[in-house]
Amino acid sequence: MADKFVLMRIINMRGVDLTTFDFDYDLTWAAFFMNANEHIYGRYGGRDEGPADKGLSIEGLTYAMEAALAAHARDPNAQPKRLAKEVHSVDRFAAARRLKKDQCIHCHQVYDFDRDRLALANKWSKDEVWVYPPPKNIGLVLDRKQGDRIDAILPGSSAAAAGMRENDVLLRLGEINVASYADAQYALHRAPKSGRLVAVWTRGDRTLTRTLALENGWRESDISWRGSMWGLEPQAQVYGRDLTAEQKRELGLPPRRLAFSQGDFVPRESRKAGIHARDIIIGIDGKELEMTMLQFNVYVRLNYKVGERITFNVNRNGKRLEIPMTLQSRLRR
Repeated sequence: MADKFVLMRIINMRGVDLTTFDFDYDLTWAAFFMNANEHIYGRYGGRDEGPADKGLSIEGLTYAMEAALAAHARDPNAQPKRLAKEVHSVDRFAAARRLKKDQCIHCHQVYDFDRDRLALANKWSKDEVWVYPPPKNIGLVLDRKQGDRIDAILPGSSAAAAGMRENDVLLRLGEINVASYADAQYALHRAPKSGRLVAVWTRGDRTLTRTLALENGWRESDISWRGSMWGLEPQAQVYGRDLTAEQKRELGLPPRRLAFSQGDFVPRESRKAGIHARDIIIGIDGKELEMTMLQFNVYVRLNYKVGERITFNVNRNGKRLEIPMTLQSRLRR
């Protein structure tokens, strides 16, 4: 199958046109199927908070490649819909210009640098973190081996309300043709924060078109897996290894309760506040949270502001401690 494509690998985002190569920059790996005019027939990749390769398979990749070849056969000279007349690259961001000229720019840094740009212009909103909503947010569970086939519909979802069913085959979401999880996720990324999204699918020999309702907050998901999450502010300044259920039990904590051991390196602000290596972080401001260490770092970033005074709830050698700290910014101004 690969011999039917001209293969190209991008390992540095310098000079890459973000208008053309518009994808989830937190991914470990992503693929585009495109022609010589830079028209994109489809995508492959994508993920949610689960394992990075949970939705990937050789069969699914092959299916998406076959769909791209079929689309190319129908319209080999397809032209892209240009969103900008000039190349829009990460090199233009101020944060990128602070790097050495030959320094590699990683994919996830695109989010970091764009966030920096918006924040310095006072245009940043935490709504910006909800990129590439997973299909399950509208109730779709897609087949790993055939990315346009609906494996399940989640009860109470917008997909269920629209009448979509298991084994239906997606054709389009919005203006995006769907042959993979990545196609569906890209369509959702481009969908509005609230409103409606047109879905087209087949059921047997019938083609159905319905409108899905998108309520406020529908884009929100667990972003704790994202590398760009660490660039959000305020910084929690604590991180480490989650305790096992058995270790939590020994501390008298339920298995889902937040509890992680601060690593050997303690960041400056938390060290100044009094956090020690191997302290067990069990909460903040007395809240008994049920989440992982990564989710806790997201929680602080989304629910607190720079300059707020917080109190870490800590277990140190069996003793409960309350350690206050002021949350800090990371932006270079």
